[in-house]
Amino acid sequence: MKNKIVEFVGRGDFGLASGRKPDGNYDRVWFQELLAPDEVAFEAGVFLLRKIAAEALRPGAAPSPAPEPQPPPSPGAAVSPQPLGAPPAEPVPAGQTRTIRLVGTVPPEVWNRLGTRILPKLRSGSDLEVGVDFSVTLTADGAPNLVAELQQILQELGLTGTVRIE
Repeated sequence: MKNKIVEFVGRGDFGLASGRKPDGNYDRVWFQELLAPDEVAFEAGVFLLRKIAAEALRPGAAPSPAPEPQPPPSPGAAVSPQPLGAPPAEPVPAGQTRTIRLVGTVPPEVWNRLGTRILPKLRSGSDLEVGVDFSVTLTADGAPNLVAELQQILQELGLTGTVRIE
């Protein structure tokens, strides 16, 4: 199914979008462009768009008078927490830069949404770095098989030089 969506988006039969904004736009829209199958996710926040809607959302296109209706939130959809004690944003003079870091623990239920909601926002800046720190506990006799499988996956992803198994 993912490969067909990639094909349809590349041909311009459909568009794919993620990160719906209140104004009807999206953080990221793919239409008539190459799309990696891993960008396709079957979850809340990722939408398959009709050709007309995708064309209207392309950069430089006139705004669509009637955006597609927003699907109802899934029953398990999490509400975005408001930052506690965060200082109010101060205006930054033009030409200056600021580095923002996100640090913390992410539960497995939102890993995919993290990739579809946060990473596209961060890619709008420069010098984006994403690191990983996975930790799992298992029996000693199962560890060698898992390590071998993880090494194979890292090799397939081209990450053997940047991610190590300890």
